[in-house]
Amino acid sequence: MKALLKYGGLALLLGATACVDVEDQPSRVQDFRVLGVATEPPELMASACEITTQTLDELSEEVTYRTLLVDPKGEGRPIQYTLWACADTEDRRCENTANRVLLSEGSTVAGELAVNVRPGASTLAEDVPLLQRVQELDPYRGLGGLRMPLVLRVQAGDEVVYAQKLMVFWCPAVEGMQVNVQPRIPGLRVDDVAWPEDAPLELRGPGPFVVTSEDVTALQETYVVPGLRLEAVTLRESWEMSWHTTLGEFAPQETGGSTFGGQEGRHRTEWEPPSGAEAQEVTFWVVVRDGRGGSSWVVRRALWSP
Repeated sequence: MKALLKYGGLALLLGATACVDVEDQPSRVQDFRVLGVATEPPELMASACEITTQTLDELSEEVTYRTLLVDPKGEGRPIQYTLWACADTEDRRCENTANRVLLSEGSTVAGELAVNVRPGASTLAEDVPLLQRVQELDPYRGLGGLRMPLVLRVQAGDEVVYAQKLMVFWCPAVEGMQVNVQPRIPGLRVDDVAWPEDAPLELRGPGPFVVTSEDVTALQETYVVPGLRLEAVTLRESWEMSWHTTLGEFAPQETGGSTFGGQEGRHRTEWEPPSGAEAQEVTFWVVVRDGRGGSSWVVRRALWSP
């Protein structure tokens, strides 16, 4: 069975021989998944909006494509991957061969996969720039920036996952526009104790354990985008974090964001291990997204006992 999921801003298409259990929670990682996708930098911006050799070179610069692959029961099995640059944001699996360009392919294992690619330099048949086709298919003709889908296909055994990441290409259409800075989680705490990155934290008891992020308020950028009349519109980021674990579950599973009234949510959640579980090492992943293409993640471990 295949299921299309949109969770935490990441579009995923899962395909496997078994159906997804309705009791499964996004925070509980039991099977093969793509938990996060990012590009470094998160977007490319030309120095001017005129089409020149310089601006085309700027939009063709190399970026590092990163993805977080988790496979708790895979025991280190090989994972085959293929990465395409595509033209149509609605083509989740990038199946239209006339509108896609192969960026990278190979074999890896669970963990972080990083490949250096030049999506902005991609060309279709007859040397048509892929960015040109992206603009042709965009109903706004690039007013809000050109968003090129980068589609990853990964397969481990008979499990297949597709993940779509929109790579943003800009030019300074209005005064004040700046390149997006990648969001980074400054640190995590469990029951107000700092959670180290390089060693597992010892946790005892049935929980729930309160997990929080260090304050990110000062890191959330104020930025400028063009409005429908090409006026400068000032916005502010409101980061969202998704929480994942190999044991138990988080509630809530996503934190942050803003209400329609502009009130920002706290990055506070609770992790609760299942009753009857044995003592074990647990892995945790937290993925942060800034709402405009930037994303990163952190990994933590804990030695938990009942």
